[in-house]
Amino acid sequence: MEAINWSDFSKVDMRVGTIVSVNDFPEVRNPAYKLEVDFGPEIGIKKTSAQITTVYKKEDLIGKQIVAVVNFPKKQIANFMSECLVLGAVNNKDVTLLHPGLKVENGLKIS
Repeated sequence: MEAINWSDFSKVDMRVGTIVSVNDFPEVRNPAYKLEVDFGPEIGIKKTSAQITTVYKKEDLIGKQIVAVVNFPKKQIANFMSECLVLGAVNNKDVTLLHPGLKVENGLKIS
């Protein structure tokens, strides 16, 4: 794995957000949800998709705080435009979302 320096790391804008809506995403090959995540007043609500259906039920995700990269360019996924990248620990097809241990303000920066 290639080493990065502090300057590289500081370009990645990771923030805490709260999942405010979850919908099925049947148009994709691998099972996924469409999420809307509230990153607070500075950033607002961003949409993303996440292949987390093997670990999480939709109703368990509403109100859950997660960590995401918010400064990637938008990416077209099937008929949906993803605006951020939710972070998780990957074990084969199971993805466990990263989240703060305590409830914090939406939009807080990860450093």
